[in-house]
Amino acid sequence: MTRPRPERPSNLDAALDQLANDELVAFPTETVWGLAARACSPVAIARLIAFKGRASDQPISVLIDGEDSLAALGVPQIPVITELVQAFWPGPLTLVVGGAPEDFFAPGIAGKTGAVGFRCSDHPLTAVLVEAAAERGLGPLTATSFNRSGEIAVENAAAAVLLANSSADPRVLVLDAQAADAFKQAPSTVVDVSTEAPRVLRYGAIDAESVAAVLDRCRNATQRR
Repeated sequence: MTRPRPERPSNLDAALDQLANDELVAFPTETVWGLAARACSPVAIARLIAFKGRASDQPISVLIDGEDSLAALGVPQIPVITELVQAFWPGPLTLVVGGAPEDFFAPGIAGKTGAVGFRCSDHPLTAVLVEAAAERGLGPLTATSFNRSGEIAVENAAAAVLLANSSADPRVLVLDAQAADAFKQAPSTVVDVSTEAPRVLRYGAIDAESVAAVLDRCRNATQRR
């Protein structure tokens, strides 16, 4: 379900300046709070990894605004991608795909095979941030959860402000905590379509039956050719 857009966040310009300076922005999603950095900036991604305290070889998912953005990044428009995107985007689906230029994203975004996980959130405040960042020429943003590695992801605005204020470096700006909060759905379902046989890496807000129905439809269409 596509939700109505909220009013422009009061600190959106400050958030964009923060991102332009390779710093971090916390924002609400339909699941939990996310942590945005410029996905093409090695400096920004290094700061994100330092904030989270995570291993540098763990891939980081990327926010985009839909299927057209995948095509613009050079991702092959194969039927299974089209079917999954049309069924579940915008929404809590992370799609792990191959084909994006290896030198486009900063080190730490792609997995060991070069595949990248993409999210298209249906949270209206996330959509505003992604659109504004694109207009500003800041490139795709990260979609990783807002938390320290090994800790529970932040679920509400008050906790987001508390965590953002807990560390002076790297700085984290919280996107207008008064405008909207996370919707606290289950985590995104993660489907890997980077190989010939699609596989589900994690079930979350989208259940197994719904994913299986789309994948079965794709397999049956392929067999009929």
